[in-house]
Amino acid sequence: MTLITDGGSTKCDWVLLDTSGNVVFKTATSGLNPTVVSREELISRIASNETLKNVFNTIEVLDFYGAGCGTATPRSILKQVLEELFSKANVTVSEDMSAAVFAATSEPGIVCILGTGSNSCYFDGTEIHAPIPSLGYILMDEASGNYFGKRLIRDYYYKRMPSKIAEEFEKQFNLEADDIKMNLYKKPNPNAYLASFAQFIFTHKEINPYFYALIKEGISNFIECRILCFEKAHEVPVHFIGSIANFSEEIIRECFKEYNLELGNIVQRPIDGMIGYYRNKISN
Repeated sequence: MTLITDGGSTKCDWVLLDTSGNVVFKTATSGLNPTVVSREELISRIASNETLKNVFNTIEVLDFYGAGCGTATPRSILKQVLEELFSKANVTVSEDMSAAVFAATSEPGIVCILGTGSNSCYFDGTEIHAPIPSLGYILMDEASGNYFGKRLIRDYYYKRMPSKIAEEFEKQFNLEADDIKMNLYKKPNPNAYLASFAQFIFTHKEINPYFYALIKEGISNFIECRILCFEKAHEVPVHFIGSIANFSEEIIRECFKEYNLELGNIVQRPIDGMIGYYRNKISN
């Protein structure tokens, strides 16, 4: 049996497939980004899931695609953790861009992730090309959940947020400076913590002018930094994966018209596309 995982910073989706490609179970854990979560916490988050715990000694293949797994050191840490827990499994750990490509397209195109974090790559139909490494939520991650969360907090403290919206914001979140700093500098998953504030925008009843301006600025920054960097940006469709992309579809379409880009697929949950990819792989 094969266990596949789409590992985000906020949440990880796990799906077990039998030898025919049928779904045995689906489950979820908290995020497992090895760049912001300690080894001990990684183990704890996986082991606390009873569904996974029951198959620790029976899984034969475990393919994990995760945020923060684009470089060797965090990828190695997570691989060791998974091999320790799933003792009989052949474990592979890859960055989440691979899963995004599997879920979005089988043809040449640019594939982008807009979730808790953000990233992009060019897929030539066979291989993934990612010339700009992702340096995470502090330096990059334009238009991601943590990007918008950071903007909201900054605007609130700098009094740039419209007063009525600021009143709603402070009712919904703990905005004490000490609490914010504790979550950012002392607790695991600071990127997911920042992204939790973005729900204020994307679960709101309407996209008011303030939200619209924030989203459009973020999408424009992402386009300029993460899409136009590819030579074929105006020759191939651009696909998006992730919740932020799904909720921002109309503004993405507006921005694409301004930049003369072709919008491809928008997939909210890549795990669904991965199931189809693995079924085809098994049948072939």
